[in-house]
Amino acid sequence: MPRYARIDYPNLLQHVIARGIQRSNIFLDDKDREDFVERLDVLLKDTGTYCYAWALLDNHFHLLLRPEATSLANFMRRLLTGYAVSFNLRYGRSGHLFQNRYRSIVCDEDSYFLELIRYIHLNPVRAGMVRNLDELQSYPWSGHQQLLKPTAKKILCEEDILSFFSCRKKAARQAYREFLADGLQLKEPPKLSQGGRCISQKLDKSLDSDATFDDRILGGSDFVTRILGKEVTEQNQLSLDRLMTTVTGYYHLNIEDLICPNKERKIVQAKSVICYIAIRHYRKPGIEVARCLGYSTSAVSHATKRGRKIVEEDEALRQHIDRTCK
Repeated sequence: MPRYARIDYPNLLQHVIARGIQRSNIFLDDKDREDFVERLDVLLKDTGTYCYAWALLDNHFHLLLRPEATSLANFMRRLLTGYAVSFNLRYGRSGHLFQNRYRSIVCDEDSYFLELIRYIHLNPVRAGMVRNLDELQSYPWSGHQQLLKPTAKKILCEEDILSFFSCRKKAARQAYREFLADGLQLKEPPKLSQGGRCISQKLDKSLDSDATFDDRILGGSDFVTRILGKEVTEQNQLSLDRLMTTVTGYYHLNIEDLICPNKERKIVQAKSVICYIAIRHYRKPGIEVARCLGYSTSAVSHATKRGRKIVEEDEALRQHIDRTCK
């Protein structure tokens, strides 16, 4: 069957699965797992990528990610290549470690976010690596432990997840654990390692047969239409040069002011606005924005958050951008 291009631009929630070549093991002992988790942790921080669930099994792993300042392809290339090189050196082997293509499914966060977290974190139980939830809480190779143990390694966006269950952490952890326990009681648990009509409709009863579906997407109807529409129009979006000219004009700056390191408040604000508009509205790759502004990709991620607040609070700025960038 032909392979369809991945849907890949910043700020999409993606369920990622990568397997060993010919289903061979990619983790032979805990040193391998420690190496992978350390690489994952560093890369998440370096690229401004958010992680909401993860689990390592013997021959594959699951991640639930939202890259904000880089593409998923760039993130996965660095993660898989770095780990494979380290693995091959450790065991004196050569050649590919992973299958040629990792699988990525774009997910409708409104409908499937918590189900995805439960699916990924229950994988070690369903695969027989641990026997029950009590053992899973002591299993260090998934994000489940972090959500229940304050002393566990911090990789997940913990507050974003627990806030769905309660505003008080102790109550949220208990409700989250009960949510996972309920998942183990399901006679036919959803298999969220793929998208398309059948899986999407099974979890979202509001989707009818006439809804639009795509095998690369977990979701349907308006969500799929919106994602595919962005994919088509991505190449026609505003150029970074034009956006930089627009924003510097509003702040009475020169383009050159953006390139050189400078902590002047007006310059920092302008760069933050550019990061926010470029990434969140025009879906520019974080690495491209970083190169234009002399930032690292992690700095772009932080600037994007600042820029959102600035744009939301400055109506004159919004009107200027709308008027100039039509």
